[in-house]
Amino acid sequence: MFSEEELLSVFRALANPARRQMLVWLKDPLSFPGQRAEDVEIGVCVSDIQRRTGLGQSTTSHYLTMLRQAGLVIPTRRGKWTYYRRDEANIARLLETLSDVF
Repeated sequence: MFSEEELLSVFRALANPARRQMLVWLKDPLSFPGQRAEDVEIGVCVSDIQRRTGLGQSTTSHYLTMLRQAGLVIPTRRGKWTYYRRDEANIARLLETLSDVF
């Protein structure tokens, strides 16, 4: 169950339409151009997410950090690149908490 503080972090992260859209896009990593099936396990490169959003690199990174701090995505470093994927277990826990609370 998510604590009240954790829920507030999630609600803050999801209050922005661009961050919500990133989470939706990450549900289907193969929808990103050039994404290979064998890379789905580690996620989508920040530069690919940034290209799709049309936002600046620093804004995209900040938004992904907010989603990470809310427990909605998991980062993986590979060399100088960072990849993000959804944290499906935590998202399921969030949905369970929302169901219990509301």
